[in-house]
Amino acid sequence: MIRFGVIGTNWITDRFIQAAEGVAGFHLEAVYSRKEERAKAFAETYSINRCFTDIEKMASKEYIDAVYIASPNSFHASQAITFMNKGIHVLCEKPLASNEREVQQMIAAAKDNNVLLMEAVRTTFLPNFHVLREKLPTLGVIRKVNVSCCKYSSRYDAYKEGRVLNAFNPDFSNGALMDLGVYCLYPMIVLFGEPKEIKATGIMLDSGIDGSGTVIMKYEEMEVVSTFSKISNTLIPTEIQGEEGTVTIDHIGEFSTLTFYYHSGEKCVYTQKEDFPYMYYEINEFVSIIKKGGEYESVINSYEHSLINSRVMDDARKQMGLVFPADRM
Repeated sequence: MIRFGVIGTNWITDRFIQAAEGVAGFHLEAVYSRKEERAKAFAETYSINRCFTDIEKMASKEYIDAVYIASPNSFHASQAITFMNKGIHVLCEKPLASNEREVQQMIAAAKDNNVLLMEAVRTTFLPNFHVLREKLPTLGVIRKVNVSCCKYSSRYDAYKEGRVLNAFNPDFSNGALMDLGVYCLYPMIVLFGEPKEIKATGIMLDSGIDGSGTVIMKYEEMEVVSTFSKISNTLIPTEIQGEEGTVTIDHIGEFSTLTFYYHSGEKCVYTQKEDFPYMYYEINEFVSIIKKGGEYESVINSYEHSLINSRVMDDARKQMGLVFPADRM
């Protein structure tokens, strides 16, 4: 059994635990929260044996073998490095860190300690993403991609009333690009690699956070246009356009339906059945690598892909004028 600890007690941690229950070898042993009462309540809900309010005390192989980090983005690097330095494997929510410098530090810690570090971008492990990678060559030379992830945030209502919650606070390395743009960028980086150049614009809010934005990734023969927003919704599916046809993806965060339209008039729909919750597949990958032994990196959510993603987002933020306190450290 792989004994897990979880950092954070919000809704995403609930989803993680519910999905992990179906993963062979997963055992939930510990939870961390800044507030003891919150940690105890969470532990009671999920029958967790150990509660912590001190990261250093939790980071002991006496208690856990691996940790899932779902704290605010600005804490990812320091918390992950603390655990890895104690020989504990780390599955860290996307984005992996505030910037490329922090990602480099995290990877160095993983290599120094021979532990697994993986960015928890769930979409790249979903069954239909694998179908997309397999069928993409049937579209011929890819020329254009339009990918969108725009979700009106319930926290934006509070923001408009004068209350700046974490989601719109630059101190936590948040904003539309970091929270939603990553869903657009990371899968495209896995599919197409590192772009030759990028161009980015954003709608900045008074708090210093981007409410929405656009990133164009330019490749040798194609371009990827990514739009993301926390202050509006989209109803438009993602499109990948090739010289022989086009595929639409119903939702970039779910990949539940792929529809291929070919110039010949043929239409193919793929709705690969998902037998488990969305997050199951990334957790299963992470646990499988640990159980296999001797390997400390995912081939899909690899160090290279996380580094490229962080570089693209750093460049985009620079062009948008989006600066985090973590950038000055």
